Amino acid sequence: MTAKALLEGGPDDLAGKLVPVVPPGKELKIPHRGGYEHYKMTARHEHSQEGQVTVYQWWERTEVAE
Repeated sequence: MTAKALLEGGPDDLAGKLVPVVPPGKELKIPHRGGYEHYKMTARHEHSQEGQVTVYQWWERTEVAE
């Protein structure tokens, strides 16, 4: 079973979403609208429809280099 993360902050269409944590780690880099949204793991957990998940807080956006 793949670990899931609850996204907090960042773009409205990503905030509150559950996403797989692949590969497992302290940071997530999610492709989004021509760039990447970066999230860092917090010490907080929330209960979701898929059980207990770790909350990841948005911290920056980077653009895709052309």
